[in-house]
Amino acid sequence: MITISIAKDFSRIPGARYPKEGDFSGQEFRTNVLCPKLKEALKNNEKLQVILDGTAGLGTSFLEEAFGGLIRHDHISYEDICKTLVLVSDEDDEYIDEINEYLTAANEQKDNN
Repeated sequence: MITISIAKDFSRIPGARYPKEGDFSGQEFRTNVLCPKLKEALKNNEKLQVILDGTAGLGTSFLEEAFGGLIRHDHISYEDICKTLVLVSDEDDEYIDEINEYLTAANEQKDNN
């Protein structure tokens, strides 16, 4: 299993959606950390564990861009994401529900285009 921690491998203070809105954006996390590790996990038929704990908080725009963007921008299938991604949060499990909603919405949006 491949493991990434947003707090340890990216930032304890994740920012907004896009780099132009400040440092440590969701787009930056997706492009530089999440997507490469997800592609590695898919290639090696492994799970990718993402630890959400340890940050000062995770904004909705950060999470939506980071995770929903995997489908919208990186064109990774919803099915591949669901079979590979393992989300972990002992601090606030609502983040997991939120991310799953963003993935579902991005998948539905893709299907309607």
